[in-house]
Amino acid sequence: MTSEKKSTGWSAIRRYLDTQSKPALLALVKDLYDASPSTRDFLHARVQAEAGDGTAVERYRRTIIEQFFPPRGFGKLKLAEARKAIRDYRKATGNLAGTINLMLTYVENGTQFTREFGDINEAYYNSLESVLHEMTQLLRKDDPSLYQEFRERIQRLGDHADYIGWGYGDYLRDQVGLLEAELGGE
Repeated sequence: MTSEKKSTGWSAIRRYLDTQSKPALLALVKDLYDASPSTRDFLHARVQAEAGDGTAVERYRRTIIEQFFPPRGFGKLKLAEARKAIRDYRKATGNLAGTINLMLTYVENGTQFTREFGDINEAYYNSLESVLHEMTQLLRKDDPSLYQEFRERIQRLGDHADYIGWGYGDYLRDQVGLLEAELGGE
């Protein structure tokens, strides 16, 4: 008895796509664009990033800011949505500077929110620390030269670390000091 394994996954899709004409591929991409808002956002971000257009990062940046400081009302603090914006942008563009910008936006706004409204809870600070840690690792390991682009904003974060509870203020100050010590020399 021969067992024929059905082709599934990316390799099957790739074989299919290799047989298609350019107009058929464009029609498929158009169908994907129309089918899902997340796919539409992904395609817009990819095209805008490759064109050097800063509107993609700005749209994701606004998504993050609105979780903390919406135009009207109080912040919903849907941190998962804000973090998803960072992941989606990174996946769509692969742009390290834009990703760091979004991570820094997340930490800045989270820090500002707690300065304005008081201590939140442990999960909130764990989320801020996690993004700060990942951003620090990207700067230290992937592209240290980007530190200079974000240096002023990062140092300003350290200035806002006082009187923030749950150990977050200390962690923030430590990470800012680490970056400055390792990457601050010009």
